[in-house]
Parts: sequence; C-alpha cells; structure tokens
Amino acid sequence: MSPSTTDVVAVDPSSAAFKKARRQYIRTTKNRSQDVDANWTPFRAAEKKFKARFPPPDLTDVLDLAAEDRSGGGSGGGRAVCIRTFSDGGKVYTVPAVPGLVLLPSFVSPDGQRTLVQWALRDHARHPNETNLDAHYILPPEGIWNAHVASLSSCPKDPTSLVKTKASAAEGVVSQQNVPSGPRQLISNDAAGTDNIYSLQAIPKPSPEPSTTVSDCSPSELVPKLRWANIGWSYHWGTKQYDFSKGKGHIDSRIRDLCRNAVSLVPWNKVFGADSSLEEGWGDDDWKTWSETYEPDAGIVNFYQTKDTLMAHVDRSEVCATSPLVSISLGNTAIFLIGGLTRDVEPTPILLRSGDVVIMSGPACRRAYHGVPRILENTLPEHFAQSSRPTNDGANASVSQTERASSTTVASAWEPYRTYMQNARININVRQVFPKGFVPGTVNPALRINNT
Repeated sequence: MSPSTTDVVAVDPSSAAFKKARRQYIRTTKNRSQDVDANWTPFRAAEKKFKARFPPPDLTDVLDLAAEDRSGGGSGGGRAVCIRTFSDGGKVYTVPAVPGLVLLPSFVSPDGQRTLVQWALRDHARHPNETNLDAHYILPPEGIWNAHVASLSSCPKDPTSLVKTKASAAEGVVSQQNVPSGPRQLISNDAAGTDNIYSLQAIPKPSPEPSTTVSDCSPSELVPKLRWANIGWSYHWGTKQYDFSKGKGHIDSRIRDLCRNAVSLVPWNKVFGADSSLEEGWGDDDWKTWSETYEPDAGIVNFYQTKDTLMAHVDRSEVCATSPLVSISLGNTAIFLIGGLTRDVEPTPILLRSGDVVIMSGPACRRAYHGVPRILENTLPEHFAQSSRPTNDGANASVSQTERASSTTVASAWEPYRTYMQNARININVRQVFPKGFVPGTVNPALRINNT
C-alpha cells in the first residue's frame, strides 16, 4: 500500500536534511524584501510553496484520491467527481475546476509498473530514441542503462568503458557561438495548428551544441543525469516544435495499447457532454470520435531525480490541440499542479502516486499551465522496494531448488532498478500530434504536409 498524505509529509526537525534546509532558508531570506512575492502570479506562488524545503509545505489541501478512498471519502473533498467505478474497485474521476482533466488512480498494476520501469530504462532510453545525453556524449549502442548494469559486474573497473564526450572526441574543437550566456532563456512558441503548420516547419531546427564543460565519465555516473527520452515524432527543445524531418520513431505497442485503453474506459459524455459551455474551442477534433480517431504518435519519457522539478509550461506543439494526453506516473510520489490558460489562474495541486494515470483533454485542459514542483522523497511503494516476491521456505516446503534459483535470478535482475527508483520518478506521457491519417510528406518535409 502506498503511504498516506500524512506519511509523506512527515518531517524530522532533528535530521541533518531539515537543519540544512533551515540554514539555507535563513541565509537566502536574510536580506529579502518583505514584499518579494507581491508580483507573483497564483501559479508561481504555488510553485514556490511546494518547492520550499523550509518551511516544509503543508499538503493538507493537496488532492489525494487514494488516501480519501481509503478513509471512505472518495470524493476528493468535493474537488473531484467520480464518473465511473470498475468491478475491481478502480475509479475514474474528473476535476470540475479543470474541465477535461481525468484521473485514474492506481490504473497500472504493480507488476505493470515494474515492467514499464524496465522498458523505459533498458529498452527505450537508447538508440534510435534520442535522449538529453545524446547532445553531449557518444553513448554506447546498447544504451546508457545497459552499459551501467554491465559495469556493475565488471571487477576491476574497465577504464576503457568511460563514455566519451562529443567535445573530447572532436579534440575540443566545438563552437559555442550559438550558446547564450547567463540564465536559461525561456521560449514562448506559437501554438501549432492546421493554419500555420507549414510556417512552423520552416523554422530552422539546428542540433544543440555539445558542451565543452562536461567530462568523460562512467555509465553509472551518467545514469542519474538521464532526464528524457523521445517517443515517436522527434521534439526539438530549442524551438519547442516537432522536427518531422527526422521521421517518426517507434511507439511501443504496450504503451500505445495502455493509453488507448485508458482513453476508451472514460465515459467522455460525462466529461464534456453535460455542459454546453464546454463546446467552444474544439476545432476539427471532438471527444465524440476519439474511439475511432485517437492515435498516439509522439511523447516523452521523463526521468526525475527526487530533487528535480518541472516548471510551469503549456503544450502548444501538437496540431491536435484537444486530443487526450495520457500521463503515467511510476516510482516516488509527485505533486502535480494544473491551472488554466494563464498563470493567473490558481492551480489545483494533485498528489500523483505510482500507477496513477492522468488524462489532459479538451481545449481548456490541453492548453492549461501545468508543472511538477516537488517529488516527495521516501514515497516509493513496497512493490518497487522488494527485490522479488517473497517465498517462505519454511511454510512452503514444496518450493523446488529450481524455483528458488529462478526467484534469486529475478531478484538479481531487478536490483539495479530497485536501487535507481529509490530516488527517482519516471513519467511516461504520450500525445497525438496530427489528426489520424494526417502525416508529414517526404518531398520537402520542412514545408510540405500531405494527407494520406
């Protein structure tokens, strides 16, 4: 069973982490103006609140459907409405404050979660799927995770297994003329649509410059630096637009089927059909046809360490501006903020546990500001922490030596994943870029799109 809300916010004032956070807070606020937050938007204020290490944030008002179901509430304190209950007890919720937001708590089984973690690290974060590490390192063909696992059994360590940087491979001759200095530049991209997709595709999408400040390192040192791996159509982070000239990457059938299944189980007439005010802004996409037209063709796997955050942003790059975006949470619990079409809308904070699925859909939700200001430490569910299913040899004398050996092998194979997930969260989110049957052409992929 996952920890309750009161479990995940427990703070030990005598701990070294708490004392360090308090010292940092005193040091950074000593000369701070009392009205520093006067110009913060409601979304920014919420981000600051939940990111704070000291004082630790109060999660009383965070929507936690799993805890409320266990306590017999089950209604999300009035902020969530159950619109369907399955025979196994699973439920589908909407959040009226964000029309089109759908929550499916514990939708992925424990075994399914472990399988998805293995897929994300072992099978997906490798060539030909682009990752954040590809810009700066010459990654091993088997993928950084598999190289890491292989190195665990290498004794003594093989010095030739170091992952080379692209800068060192080019003897340091790397141009940094296009790399801006100073703080990270925020990019506000135009929303994609059928009326401007041609001009958006004509925007240059140069490859990122390799860093000259990183060093050759072992695969194990790089694994915690893995932040994302692309799914399907290639996303260009520099322009926040898709680069269709690279072609469409593979989408694993397990991911596609899971997302389709989640979308098919939602009674969309209860989400949109009862409120005529939600009829605006749909364009050519309509919830009534999703059973035939929903076709996930792009996405990303996000790899978070527990101190990572995802700042408020809006997804504007998909031509399908209302089709479901399906997001799957794995590992440690996260606080998810989702607001409205501007940062001036106060966001709803939601606790996302491992196995939870979130669906963002419709014009009000798909273009809503959202982010992850906090990963909660020490919230990994038991089915991740266990090396394998326990077997009580004393109680079950019929367990054969072969079965025991098999169990030991399974435990050994899972151990690297268990260690990694202790301080991590993986998020798989998949979306639909184009209407079904609408694909980029091949004559001039920068300018032309054909219907097929």
